Amino acid sequence: MLIQKIHHVAYRCKDAKETVEWYVKHLDMKFVLAIAENEVPSTKAPDPYMHVFLDAGGGNVLAFFELPSQPAMDRDRNTPTWVQHLALKVDSMDTLLATKARLEAAGIEVVGPTDHTIFKSIYFFDPNGHRLELAADVGTPEMYAKLDEVKWDMLQEWSETRRAPRHAAWMHDGSMAQ
Repeated sequence: MLIQKIHHVAYRCKDAKETVEWYVKHLDMKFVLAIAENEVPSTKAPDPYMHVFLDAGGGNVLAFFELPSQPAMDRDRNTPTWVQHLALKVDSMDTLLATKARLEAAGIEVVGPTDHTIFKSIYFFDPNGHRLELAADVGTPEMYAKLDEVKWDMLQEWSETRRAPRHAAWMHDGSMAQ
């Protein structure tokens, strides 16, 4: 099996119309499809839903389900809020900074830009409480090559120690030394 790409990623939303309007307005996504059923196709369970799809660029689709007959949505309380997020790539730092300004002008609280060495990003929440990240790549081919060289060793060390390996410490200390 070889995966071609992600067909879509689906999240739950509180209000499908509000969610679509928010993504169209604030992230310039296009609303591409809506599907509504009174029964879940895969399980045949009676559970009315609205399923909306947004164009996230590059053939990527972000989808949401509104589930009015289910208990109110919540988050995984055992996972910190900074962990579960959707990161979306933008084309440049100029776009990242312009989007930050536009979001803040609309009253949306934005954290960042945060410097991750190979990319810089901003963080904010959608109206459903989903954390979003917009990221602009700034790494060099040399940086990506260094990270590629150590990925398996880092994973192995982590699996044995559950402590952060130091193979890529240069990302945090500002040096490119090994």
